[in-house]
Amino acid sequence: MNKIKVRFAPSPTGPLHIGGARSALFNYLFASRYDGEMLLRIEDTDLERSRREYESEIIDSLKWLGLGWSEGIDTGGPNEPYRQTERLPIYQEYAEKLLEAGQAYYCFCSEKELEAERQDLLDSGQMQKYSGRCRQLSMAEREEKLKQGIKPAIRFKVPAHQLHIVDDLVRGRVSFDSDDIGDFIIVKSDGIPTYNFAVVIDDVLMGISHVIRAEEHLSNTPRQLMIYDALNFRRPEFAHISLILGSDRQKMSKRHGATSLVQYREMGYLPEALFNFLALMGWSPEGEEEILSPAEIAKAFSLERVAKSPAVFDINKLNFINQQYLKKIGDEELKEMLKPYLADSKYLEKIEQMGEERYGLLVSTIRDYLVCLADVKEQLEVFFADIDYAGEAREVLAGEGVIPLLQAFKEGIHKVNEVDEIKQLIKGITKTLKLKPKNVFMPLRCALSGQAHGPDLTHYIAVIGRDEASKRIDRAIDFITR
Repeated sequence: MNKIKVRFAPSPTGPLHIGGARSALFNYLFASRYDGEMLLRIEDTDLERSRREYESEIIDSLKWLGLGWSEGIDTGGPNEPYRQTERLPIYQEYAEKLLEAGQAYYCFCSEKELEAERQDLLDSGQMQKYSGRCRQLSMAEREEKLKQGIKPAIRFKVPAHQLHIVDDLVRGRVSFDSDDIGDFIIVKSDGIPTYNFAVVIDDVLMGISHVIRAEEHLSNTPRQLMIYDALNFRRPEFAHISLILGSDRQKMSKRHGATSLVQYREMGYLPEALFNFLALMGWSPEGEEEILSPAEIAKAFSLERVAKSPAVFDINKLNFINQQYLKKIGDEELKEMLKPYLADSKYLEKIEQMGEERYGLLVSTIRDYLVCLADVKEQLEVFFADIDYAGEAREVLAGEGVIPLLQAFKEGIHKVNEVDEIKQLIKGITKTLKLKPKNVFMPLRCALSGQAHGPDLTHYIAVIGRDEASKRIDRAIDFITR
């Protein structure tokens, strides 16, 4: 296999979509697998929607995910510039070549005329493609329109009766009939190239060997093939990966929840987990193991194992994978990772008053309940929220023998502090009052938290502290005896 070189070329019109992140990842994995190179290019010819802040966000998101590239917008390289709006003279040069060769022509049609033409074709049930009216203009007619100050677009002259075939590395052989495609614009009247033209010029000049992109670009491929052939360019290999669908098997959109990588980052999903999860969306390793490191995934990746069928975004699977990665993190590291998510918590002051030791105990107590880091805010509720004795907790506290149990606990809690001491206290109360463990733990939990279920009780008591535990016991006794 010749030297592999791939590219990821996002449009900076918004945050990096989860589908774009997966396309970037597959390019990165393919290059890594075969000791190739990856290039990052910015396609910003949508002047109205492109923003530099989105460009920066995309770069940051890719780096956060763990992807790297040896050439591109922020690293430089031999093919600068890597932003399309800075490459306009290059595109104009190749457009002129096509004009001189009679493979392209000036089009003076207005948007109003084109829309009327499209509507007529729609009304008559014909295929909607450009009629080629400006293809037939004489030199004199063109000169006259230019004198009138009409700024033309440049259209590619689509050859008739040609079959264009792509041996797609994912989808297999795909063919396109040129008769189904009307003459298409390659440079707009404002001098900005269209996607199908600019992408070909850039990929060739930057030495791209493989174009790995989303399935939705498959329909663009025949137009690009025509430009490759017209300019005598060597075609790259193509691989079109499937779309990502929501749980309802519709195209992923905001109605399915978070759609951008930055949103998952802000929620506290780990980059290694997202890397792992996205890699498994449309690709599968040979074995059954699903929790794989980036290095293991890169070593195993191949386009042969990329599925043709759409990938479904399964949030439950992502949550499971993220939890597995969270479990690998030590308590000290997790304490630091959680602090940004506690910064705007309404319980921040109480947490700061706990001290590092009790904060560490809090983290070790709730860590198994965290799906993502942002869940820490919800987990704090059971420790610090005002208690409301309702539902199952109310029923438990109304049981026989609860008050003597609570009084015994209050009397003993002032003498203990550590988790092991709290365990011995509860064990002693259970033995002294001759109760089943369930009839001790459940009422104590309900009295202290207002909930019948929750984290380890002895850890919970150590986290809230003996003074707070005593106050809550008094409150529960008062509630019962009212």
